[in-house]
This record gives sequence, C-alpha cells and structure tokens, in this order.
Amino acid sequence: MSRSENLLPRQLGDAHIRLLRIYKAVVESGGFSAAEVELNISRPAISLAISELESLLNMRLCNRGRAGFALTEQGEEAYDATLQLFGDLENFRARINAINTELKGELNIGITDNMVTVPQMRITRALAALKARGPDVIINIRMIPPKDIESGVLDGQLLVGVVSEQRSLPGLNYLPLYDEQSLLYCSNKHSLFTQDNDSLTDEQLAQYDAVLPAYPQSADIKQQQAILKASASSTDREGIAFLILSGSYIGFLPTHYAQQWIRENRLKAIQPLQRSFTTHYSVITRKGARNNLIRDAFIEELEKQSLSTI
Repeated sequence: MSRSENLLPRQLGDAHIRLLRIYKAVVESGGFSAAEVELNISRPAISLAISELESLLNMRLCNRGRAGFALTEQGEEAYDATLQLFGDLENFRARINAINTELKGELNIGITDNMVTVPQMRITRALAALKARGPDVIINIRMIPPKDIESGVLDGQLLVGVVSEQRSLPGLNYLPLYDEQSLLYCSNKHSLFTQDNDSLTDEQLAQYDAVLPAYPQSADIKQQQAILKASASSTDREGIAFLILSGSYIGFLPTHYAQQWIRENRLKAIQPLQRSFTTHYSVITRKGARNNLIRDAFIEELEKQSLSTI
C-alpha cells in the first residue's frame, strides 16, 4: 500500500471509531470467527470492516487465511494506539462526568437575622447535607436585611436567599420554607410583667413605650403594631430584644427567638391569643439564572426536608 494515499483523516468520526472497535474485538478474540459472537455481526461484515480500516490507515493490520490469524508488526502498533485512544476517550468521559457531578465552588447565601433558633432545622440540615455531598464546597453566609438579600440574589452576588415574604418580585423564584409566629413581650423589669394583662385594651396598651422594627413588614403585621406607642426602632430583631430586655419597652419577637428568655423567666408574652402574627419565610433564587450545581444541590436538600423541620 502506498503511504502517500488514504491517510487518516484529521477528525475521527463515529464510523472510524466503529471500525477501531471492531478491530479491537477481533484482536482480543483472536480472529474473525471468534469475534462474531463478541460483536454480534457476521464474519463477512467483520472482514469488510477490517479491510476498510486497513485502507483508511494505509497499512496491513493482520494476516488471515489458512495459516490462521496473526497481527502484523504495524497491526500490533495500531492495536496499542487503539487502546490508548479508547483509554483517553474514557478518561475524557470520566472527567466530564466529574465536572457535572462534583460539587466544587462557593455557596453565597443571604439569611434574615436571628433564624438559628428556629426549632425546625431545615436550613441547618440542608447545609449539613450539602457539605456531606461536596466536602470542598465553601459556604459563605451573609446576615443582611431582606431587601439586600433580594437585590443580592437578583444581581448574582448571592446564589440563594432566605427572606420573609412581604412581596413577590417577578425576577425571583420562591420556595416556601416555614411560618414563624411572633408575640408581644415585656421583660421581668417591666410593670406589665407582674400584672394581669388579659383585659388590657388597645388604648391602655398604647400608653407603654414600644420598640418597632425599622425593616419592611406586611400590611397585616403593621396593623398589629399600629396600636403600639412607637418610642424606639431597630433594624433587626436582636436590637428589639435588647430594648425589651431593658425593661423600658414592649415589642414583638418571634416565639423561637424569645424562648431562651422565657425559660429564664425574663420575658412574658402579653395577651398571646390576641397580640400575635405569622410571618411566612421562603427561599429565593433568581429566575433564568444559569445552572449552578451547588445552588441546585442545596435547594434539592431543602426540598427533602419536611416543612416542619430545618
């Protein structure tokens, strides 16, 4: 065969790979007849494929005939090259699959303040499961106001956010997380602590200084707080707790957050059946964001948790 003709093409297509697979099977089976069972094709078809490959490579790969099947020297080198090619293809497949399945990178998540005391451990368990799935994942948590969380998710600085549902923005996806109950509290230093306050009217309650949140609230929550005498404000719930515990103010706190002081007899709920409201929390992600394995894995783990657990 002339070495100036029928050179291997620059790009190997499926047809070329098929010929090489047939050749590999023939070599490893020890001949055409034995390869029929392995390949599930007829001996003439195998013979035609090997002849086509020899023409393509411009070399004789094997001797076949009455003397039996035997590789030529070039055929042995071609077989070694074929093994290397298929090995490289397998390594490529494995690496691509690893890229698509291994969790490496960062999870930037924004969370509303003072949620760690929620008895339902849904977020905590999802973070633990994510870390187990991707030990190399770096988790960055930012405790910031809901408005900043929303903007952070929308502009891509945050992959995920946890916010109270005050409004639904068209650019965000919402996954319901849990409902949080808040009650009106006073501390053991406040005059209401030792009083029977079941019969307190709105007018009587409005005589006491109160701390109100400086962050956005839904209309029904604002209505509950409108009866109070706004004498102080706080940008977060920890600030509200500080002022209530001072004994000079009353104010609303989530029940899970207040529980630690309830157990110590330092806080008391004022008319808990009447003075309460519920806040709905959701996990937010940006609509139309490109695929992100870490974000998707975290959301998947959240969805695995029941709504009564974090």
